[in-house]
Amino acid sequence: MTVAFFSGKARRAGVALGAVSAGLLVLSACGWVKPTPIATVTVGSDSYNTEAAENCYDEGGLKESRVQECLSAKGGKPVEVSVDDRIRFGVDPEIAENGWTIFLDGERAEQEPYTKTYRSISASSFFAGPAMGGQSPSSVRVSILETDTKTKKAIGVYRFVLKKV
Repeated sequence: MTVAFFSGKARRAGVALGAVSAGLLVLSACGWVKPTPIATVTVGSDSYNTEAAENCYDEGGLKESRVQECLSAKGGKPVEVSVDDRIRFGVDPEIAENGWTIFLDGERAEQEPYTKTYRSISASSFFAGPAMGGQSPSSVRVSILETDTKTKKAIGVYRFVLKKV
């Protein structure tokens, strides 16, 4: 009587195929959700990326009251910067196609949405001007507002906190 034995290589390939199949089954069973686009801030060689803030993304458009809540909310991905640094902002092509605007501490910093995937701004721009007490702030909340330029509806808010070191 002859018994067929599988080599170790064939056994490992079979196990790998089974694992991939099980993974696909799990993904299909739990209703895979498309991830939101990513916004990135790069300072020197350090990059910080984030998806839209919680409850601050809707492809169909956010309600105006929700947009204001998202822009004025505290927190965001912390980013340490020196006033001598260049801060590079990058967004996924999907965000750039819609258009994006920078807000500082909840206030619009520019008039028109930007439609390219990348821009570079001096960190000193974010810390210029005296705050209360005559000193420049030690941190600034930077929000990126994604807006559909055709419908004028806000789609998502991505938040960072620039901390001066």
